[in-house]
Amino acid sequence: MNRILEEDLGYVLSDNNIDWNKYCGKTFLISGASGALASYMAKTLLYFNKKISNPIRIIALVRNINRAKQQYSEFLPDSNLIFLEQDVIYPVVTYSENIDYIIHAASPASPKLFFSDPVGTINANTLGTHNLLCLAKEKNIKSFLFFSSGEVYGNIFERKNLVNENDYGIINPLDVRNCYAESKKLGENMCYCWFQQFGIPIKIVRPAHTYGPGFKADDGRAFSSFVNSIAKGEDIILKSDGSAKRSFIYLADAVRAYFLILQKGKNGEAYNVGNDKEISIKELAELLISLNGNKQKIIYDIPKDSPSSKSSHGQLDISKIKQLGWQPVISEKEGFDRTLKYLTDNLRSFDNDEKNLYLV
Repeated sequence: MNRILEEDLGYVLSDNNIDWNKYCGKTFLISGASGALASYMAKTLLYFNKKISNPIRIIALVRNINRAKQQYSEFLPDSNLIFLEQDVIYPVVTYSENIDYIIHAASPASPKLFFSDPVGTINANTLGTHNLLCLAKEKNIKSFLFFSSGEVYGNIFERKNLVNENDYGIINPLDVRNCYAESKKLGENMCYCWFQQFGIPIKIVRPAHTYGPGFKADDGRAFSSFVNSIAKGEDIILKSDGSAKRSFIYLADAVRAYFLILQKGKNGEAYNVGNDKEISIKELAELLISLNGNKQKIIYDIPKDSPSSKSSHGQLDISKIKQLGWQPVISEKEGFDRTLKYLTDNLRSFDNDEKNLYLV
């Protein structure tokens, strides 16, 4: 196992605010299990299994089983990891045994896909959410974690730098990019309605920009592109003036928060998960270049039409999740250094159809 991954998983499991033994012998169904966030959660549980006698079972809902097996290659074969190959927009009918926890993270998250496949984006966040909520009701689960997004806040980032869970702005429904934000909002409302009507113990997480091992290198997000360029020895291409600011959270820190919300978050409520500070896109590029010994430079290539968000700020108020005993620990410098080291050791292509590079 890669040393960065192993260190990260050990770091997550060292969080004493989470009662990890509570999960022993339980079954998790995780949708979007090939994605960066969900796979890190699943890998944490699989790594924990090496330390316990009553293992956790993980039902990994994926759309491409070959890709998933490569994502989890460090843990195979493992009888406690079961792959279900299907799209979440269809009901899960092939698993008849008990399920204790559901983590719904299946959704396109790349700005590129918001434009090329808006219908698929909407379906995953609405039809997929409906299917898993019905399954949660059938299985009488202990907890349901829905992955939403800070984009549900709409244009409030233009007016307010720090956004808490009760702040909302306007989202234009006649903008195709908002297929993601609007369907995430509806997914949240569906979760809340199932909680109110059927008592489903749902919790909602709204992640800030999350980075680390496991992200597609060409998914359209700035940090993925930058990290990939540095790892390949290429200059960083900026598609803007770089003044926009973002709050970045390292994946291992974020996963600690997700498990804490799953276990100790209040049912029917949402939690922001992010960092305490912002960094501009230009500053991020400069940081990555410095981490690689200043071997590259920034090149500006600003297109007329860009799929990126127009908001100049993106900092979430994380005081609510802090009340559960969590706070981010890993700095941008350390986190991106770890991401670069992981990528340079593991950069490879395993999707022959789409030619996508993954940080895996």
